Amino acid sequence: MLALIRVLVVEDHKDWRKLVRLLFQLRPEWQVICEVSDGLEAVQKAAKLKPDLILLDIGLPKLNGIDAARQVRQLSPNSKIVFLSMDNSLDIIQEALGTGALGYVYKGYAQRDLLPAVEAVLRGEPFVSSGIKGHKLTDPTEAPAASQHEVLFYSGEMAFLESFTRRIAAALKAGSAAIVNVTKSHRDSLIQRLKAERVDVDRAIQEGTFILLNAADTLSTIMVNGLPDPVRFLGVMSGLILASGDAANLEHPRVVLCGEGVGILWVEGKTDAAIRVEQLCNDLAKTHEVDILCAYPLSGIRGEEDEREFKSICAEHSAIYSR
Repeated sequence: MLALIRVLVVEDHKDWRKLVRLLFQLRPEWQVICEVSDGLEAVQKAAKLKPDLILLDIGLPKLNGIDAARQVRQLSPNSKIVFLSMDNSLDIIQEALGTGALGYVYKGYAQRDLLPAVEAVLRGEPFVSSGIKGHKLTDPTEAPAASQHEVLFYSGEMAFLESFTRRIAAALKAGSAAIVNVTKSHRDSLIQRLKAERVDVDRAIQEGTFILLNAADTLSTIMVNGLPDPVRFLGVMSGLILASGDAANLEHPRVVLCGEGVGILWVEGKTDAAIRVEQLCNDLAKTHEVDILCAYPLSGIRGEEDEREFKSICAEHSAIYSR
């Protein structure tokens, strides 16, 4: 019988805690003994429970994950730590690993990387998501990590804005590039939130690493007879990806593409068009170093037909999130 590994999960978003539990079903010997949502409680539970492993987010209320890890190392020195974070900036990764943690998983790659990361750390080996630019513990000659094409189903404006802000801010702070295709109201709110996250939005736009598109204008450009035209779509998006990538301060930038045009199509009942856009995004991901996040409002699911369409949309993505 395999020895049980006692795990403390520290994450303030319930959907991420749910994802961890689902993934851990593949390793029944990894037993989640406690879940907490803030850094101070994490320190208290670690001191009391002395878990074998702690999965630790960084952006926590009351006490951030890095400061919590420093305290945990003093109170429960035998607990191994794996960070699971939306922040992929080199400075943050180095600071996190400087606490004595062995693992760092970027949330965008969680479904691919979390289980291998935990396995490595339990063996006493370091693990950092290979798709994170500027920090690589694996063989530098290996092929780049596959592009990601993910989907977010959101319950409200706050969830949408928080998810997009995190993804865009992480890319721009890491010196990469972001292309954002949203409605005008979301555009203005995103800019405000990014500035609150200390992203120099004006400079990024001027330098060409941050490209803001109006979703309605983009759809009018690529649509022909109710469906996206492949030549128009791939021509427009490829040009923007190459231009923003060239402007980025990295040798091989991975461009982040966040958009809600497909969500607009879905709400309008044009699901076939939305799915075709998703398929074209998959084509983009095969030829460019790009990570794509598409957004759909959960309010679009109204009956059995919508549920079938929901499953068809999910099938086109490498990861599915709901907030």
